[in-house]
Amino acid sequence: MAFVDLTKQLAKEAFLSATKDPPAPAAAPADNVGAIVFGQIHGLQKALKDDEELVVWFANGAEKLRVMEIFLPSPKVAVLSGHDAERNLTRVISPVDALQLVAKVMKVAPGAKPSRVGLVMPKAKDSNG
Repeated sequence: MAFVDLTKQLAKEAFLSATKDPPAPAAAPADNVGAIVFGQIHGLQKALKDDEELVVWFANGAEKLRVMEIFLPSPKVAVLSGHDAERNLTRVISPVDALQLVAKVMKVAPGAKPSRVGLVMPKAKDSNG
């Protein structure tokens, strides 16, 4: 008789555990905003025709920078390199979450070579050295 009771108890527990609400999923990792920005710029550049270029601007107050390169030293920090209105080499270091960029597809002057925004990720660390 003990075997029958044990079987009933196991069946009851299996039924109860199957009808419980599933555990809440683990929190999703935070979006990598830098990778999203890279993906958007890369996608825009990939769709360009031979006579077009993507012009990316960063503006902050009186400063306006034409972005020629975006470097992500970490997933949360971006370094923008480019030229200001007087053609001075300028860099902006900013949290990625605070960036506001303007991107325009523009025609290139006949005979001129279109420029592309460089997208630079940090190099992977070598485990051998």
